Amino acid sequence: MGDHQRLVRLDRHEGGVIEWVLDRPEAMNAVSTEMAEALVAAGEELAADRSVRAVVVTSSSEKAFCVGADLKERNGLTDDQLREQRPGNRRAYRALLELPVPTIAVVDGYALGGGCELALACDLIVAGRRATLALPEVGVGVIPGGGGTQLMTRRIGWSRAADLIFTGRRVDADEAYRLGLVDRVEDDPRTAAMELAGQIAANSPIGVRNAKAAMRAGLDVSLDEGLDIEDERWHDTAFSADRAEGVRAFAEKRRPRWPGLR
Repeated sequence: MGDHQRLVRLDRHEGGVIEWVLDRPEAMNAVSTEMAEALVAAGEELAADRSVRAVVVTSSSEKAFCVGADLKERNGLTDDQLREQRPGNRRAYRALLELPVPTIAVVDGYALGGGCELALACDLIVAGRRATLALPEVGVGVIPGGGGTQLMTRRIGWSRAADLIFTGRRVDADEAYRLGLVDRVEDDPRTAAMELAGQIAANSPIGVRNAKAAMRAGLDVSLDEGLDIEDERWHDTAFSADRAEGVRAFAEKRRPRWPGLR
């Protein structure tokens, strides 16, 4: 694992599950320039690792998942410095979004601004009872810039996203679940997310990656185009070693030993 581990730690668990730990607890994981660089480096490392089957994003802070941009740092930036910082910040928020394997955010505590956007970049969000989520950017003179205007709208629909983004109001775990902003609310969200990741990781790694790719690529195209995308990914999977092993294991009534992406 690389130098980014000081701010973003990657812990390996059984079965190809990686725990991506946001590890700047003294600042409740506020995204500074250095933190953004660490997110990019972690994403690059995981994207290149063919042994990874699922990623669970957690926080080492007891109070927050992530409170968004480091406003103390940003307050000292000139306009030119802010413009210079922007491309790196965009890459940071896309680091999770573009991973080829399923991703699960564990939100317990504050997920505000960019922190909420990091959660939205994941495929699934498991919240704890203490979760508080918001995109409050319009209250400080900006707009969500880590994908929030796009990802929130796609996740919960236009009018519900408009309510949250235009007001900047905070929602608790129960309301977030009712809105569809989070997928599960658990007393022990990390354990629940790790169990979910284990279930995902037990399936064909080629199949899971291709299913995610088909879903993401087909999200904003016509149905006919989406079905063609699905067909391409079906062929990629159906004629793989994973499919042969899956059928063989089913016939022999045993668990598959996936060849995967070796």
